[in-house]
Order: sequence, then C-alpha cells, then structure tokens
Amino acid sequence: MFVLLAIFWGASFVFIDVGLRYFPPLLFAAIRYDVAGLVILGYAAVATDRWRPRSRADVLAVATVGAFVIAGHHSLLYLGQQHVPGALAAVVVSLSPVLTAVFASGLLADERVTPLGVVGFACGVVGVAIVADPNPADILATDVLGIALVFLGAASFALGSVLARPLRTDISIPGLQGWAMVFGSGLLHVVSVARGESAAAIRWSLPAVASLSYLTLVSGVVAFLLYFHLLDRIGPTELNLVGYLEPVVATLLSWLLLGELVAETTVIGFAAIFVGFALLKRDALFAFARSVSPTARRV
Repeated sequence: MFVLLAIFWGASFVFIDVGLRYFPPLLFAAIRYDVAGLVILGYAAVATDRWRPRSRADVLAVATVGAFVIAGHHSLLYLGQQHVPGALAAVVVSLSPVLTAVFASGLLADERVTPLGVVGFACGVVGVAIVADPNPADILATDVLGIALVFLGAASFALGSVLARPLRTDISIPGLQGWAMVFGSGLLHVVSVARGESAAAIRWSLPAVASLSYLTLVSGVVAFLLYFHLLDRIGPTELNLVGYLEPVVATLLSWLLLGELVAETTVIGFAAIFVGFALLKRDALFAFARSVSPTARRV
C-alpha cells in the first residue's frame, strides 16, 4: 500500500504537466478538488460516524487544512509547474517533511530542533538551491520562478499541517479531508476568477479528460483512502517517507511518457533533501527500523 501510494501521488506530477496544457492552472486544481472532496465526503458519511464539523475546533481545522494544504499548496504548485517539469517539482515538494519539522519546532511547545536538526534543515535548503541552480545574471528566469513557487507551495503544505496539529477535534480524518477539499476548492475558484481564468479557456480533449480523471479519482480519492489507512497503521513520521519515493516515480514516468530527463544536479539536490529529513527525524527512523527488523522481532 505504501508503494502504491507513492506511485499514485508521484504520477500526479506528470498528469499535472499534461493537464496544464489544456486547463487554466487554478481552475484545474479547483475542479479536481470539487469532485474529489465530494467523493471523500460521501465515503466519510458512509464509513465513519463523526464526519460533520460540530465544534469551533472542527471548523477551524477544516479551514486551516483547506486554506494551507489544499488551496495554498496546490495553487502555488500548479502555477509553478507552468514553468518547471513535474519531476523537478516533485523533488522540491519532497522538502515538505523537513519544513514541517522546522515549523513544528517554532510553533509547538513539545517540538524542538537540535543542532543536528539545524544541519538537517540546512541540507534541505541546500538541496533545493542545487535543484534550482540559479544564475545570478538571470535570477528571474522562468525555471527559478517556478521552483520558487513550488517551494512556497511546499511551505504552505508544511505550515498547514503544523497549524492543524494542536487543534482538538473529534471529526474523522476522512471527514476532515473531505470538508477541507471542498473549502479549499472554493478558495481556488475565488482566486481563479480574480486571476481572470475562465472555463471557456479549457480545451477539452482525451488527454485533458484523462489527466483530470486521474488526478481526481486515483490521486485525489483512491490515494487518500490509502493514506488514511496507512496513517492509522504506521503513523505520520514513517508515512512522510512516501514523499521520497514520489520524485522517483515522477522522474521515471516523465521519461517514459513525456521524454523528459532530470539533470545530475537534480539528483544531487534530492539526495541532500533526503539527508536533511533523515537528520531531523533520525530518532523516529531508528525506532521504525528497529520495529521492522527481523532481529527486533525475534527479541
């Protein structure tokens, strides 16, 4: 299930690349989460008892996840992928767990970054800088702008995850995600209209329908159902590791379907980002490794 989740979410970067050829970016993201949110809410209504927001904390959690994780993250990601390929965007997004740990240390009393953790964060930032490979003479180049937008999208995702963590809510995870998707898609529609996007600009075709269908049903519904199950089984720290398989999937599919290759600097930058995550989450990773090792099981 973990590998399937990585494949489904890794492939989404490639399908975003395809869909952006036919859809205005923010409207594309909004339509995706219109449908996915309603489907997830339907699942939550059938499979869980506590799927509707009832308290102020419930509403605040929905608004936080919807604004930062759905609307903020995806608006910046889709705008960024207008300028950079999906495989490269996936590498930058893999910085999200590193940013999550850093935001948590600054905003949550029970989270602190050690000196080694600071080194880990520095590795992550250096990794993104290597991926961007900026030229001082052309710092406003479109590829640098695209990486900056994707980076801000990753930061929005991480910040939303941290802000929602201390909220005491009894709403089910599928219920929370479903309402957040609906709320986030509403915000995306508002910004899309403010940006001058129109449904008349959509160029309907077989690739457009295939891209939207995949992102809505596979990446937006099936993958999230897998995510809910794995979150309960292995916990958030180990589940964050899925972000480091996604760029591998995105790179392979970009090569197979679109003929795109990543530069050596992208691979080096990705390695630096992963080292940063490992340094920040070393205790949890060691505990997870002990829990799954055959030796630990025999003991």
